[in-house]
Amino acid sequence: MNQWDARFQTENFVYGKEPNVFLKDIYTKLSLNKGNALAIAEGEGRNAVFLAQQGMNVTTWDYAESGLAKTRKLAQEKGVEVKTELVDLNQAPWDENKWDQIVCIFGHFPKELREKTLDNVKKAVKPGGHYITEVYSIFQLPYESGGPRDQAFLYSPEDFLKVFSDWKMIHFFMGEVVRHEGEGHNGLSHVIQLVAQKPVE
Repeated sequence: MNQWDARFQTENFVYGKEPNVFLKDIYTKLSLNKGNALAIAEGEGRNAVFLAQQGMNVTTWDYAESGLAKTRKLAQEKGVEVKTELVDLNQAPWDENKWDQIVCIFGHFPKELREKTLDNVKKAVKPGGHYITEVYSIFQLPYESGGPRDQAFLYSPEDFLKVFSDWKMIHFFMGEVVRHEGEGHNGLSHVIQLVAQKPVE
């Protein structure tokens, strides 16, 4: 059992049942494709369920079976379907040009896996599709409002700007926001937000 599997083995939802505020706002502001969405490192499923409520066909990847079980429970509670897959991103099955949207909300990984995952995201999004993310920045540690306690797991702007330099930037932000997401994310935080669109060839 990994640390996330152990963490999610509770009745309560560690990060709550409501979607990430940034993700919800983006879907309100933008006319995004319905289509197929992939939510990676999705934990207990709050964002995947929200995407399904918007009419998307949603698949979620996580390597905590307890988190996937809670995703299925939340989807049933909300009356939607979410396909759950137990996936370690180190061995993830990335297919080229498969997804209309890929979403990663507070998915934090070691540097090598972070770079590998972003490269694979770039490959796996369909032309015209989007990558949408909100993560803690390298300046998050003093805020103590959530996220990894190891700076090596936090993101710098260059992580995204380098990889997605040839994609259309719909939204990019780094700075302070307030987040209240269950017991896991609480208070003033320092984040990076990105919505990038893959060029249509």
